Amino acid sequence: MLTNVQKRFLRKEAHDIDAIFQVGKGGVSPNLVKQVAEALKVRELIKISILQNCDEPKEEVAEMISSRSGSELVQIIGRTIILYKESRNKKQIQLP
Repeated sequence: MLTNVQKRFLRKEAHDIDAIFQVGKGGVSPNLVKQVAEALKVRELIKISILQNCDEPKEEVAEMISSRSGSELVQIIGRTIILYKESRNKKQIQLP
């Protein structure tokens, strides 16, 4: 569980990165979750964009992806989700 200070730090770190995944009409598929989990192993911090044609509410999408990938939900801002998962092998981000 992330503290508020850690979430604030991660939001600042995520400001300059671009969304690398998009959730659209198909919703949250097992393949998407698998790819998100793999990306989190390498990057630790990622953004996911939710497209306008997504049928599910953004809060549900964020919860599904974070719980299924084993990551922490940092923030939902607009239609963008920020996720964090500490990497065991490629640790790049030092949390306060």
